[in-house]
Amino acid sequence: MIEPVQLPSPWRDARLTVVVPTYNEAGNLPVLVERLLALPLPGLKVLVADDNSPDGTGEVADKLAIEHPDRIEVVHRPGKEGLGRAYVDGIGRALDGGADYVAQMDADLSHPPEALPGMLGALLSTQAGVVIGSRYVPGGQLDENWPLYRRALSGWANLYVHTLLRVRIRDLTAGFKIWRADALRDIGLDRVQSNGYSFQVEMHYLATKLGHTILEVPIRFEERRDGLSKMTTATKVESALMPFKLRSRHRNLPG
Repeated sequence: MIEPVQLPSPWRDARLTVVVPTYNEAGNLPVLVERLLALPLPGLKVLVADDNSPDGTGEVADKLAIEHPDRIEVVHRPGKEGLGRAYVDGIGRALDGGADYVAQMDADLSHPPEALPGMLGALLSTQAGVVIGSRYVPGGQLDENWPLYRRALSGWANLYVHTLLRVRIRDLTAGFKIWRADALRDIGLDRVQSNGYSFQVEMHYLATKLGHTILEVPIRFEERRDGLSKMTTATKVESALMPFKLRSRHRNLPG
């Protein structure tokens, strides 16, 4: 586990909301929340967007919110509609709640919370609209236990999307990042239509088309600690078709 960067004031006091979509993450969520709240970021809040998890993740989130009423908010969604819809809902609520910066991360402990202060510092010290915790820039790492087929799928997906969309990001499918609120408002969540993991690609594509600077910093990506991956065949099909849809859907945007 890395040591979090100690940011100077007022950077450390930034109003940062971490949006965490959940579906059957009852075992992982308490560990993640504990690590997030231990960070030297007193302005950090956590927004859990749960898609009515049958394993009781929503109830676990409610208990954590009772324990930390000023720092944790829970959004109970009616059912599993996909990662993209959960993020659009959660990010929208974070912006409405006054967040100046919004982070995205998975609940499965694959993204190191301790990297967030350094990512926030990188955002605040540059003109970037978003900072990505990247697996594929120099210094980025993948857990040795990550299955070979997942490595191959991730590498192929990045190459495929990069070839079709010409977006200069090494980790196009990354799900760990911090956005400026102004960049998110400029993108407009109403523009985003992806349901699954292709949400990440659509957001990166829109940010690029609208001229926002995107900065990638290296992270170590861990294999999930508990539970099962949510990657389905339908998700893979949506991801494969998404680059073609994006070029058509957003063809009138500059860039």
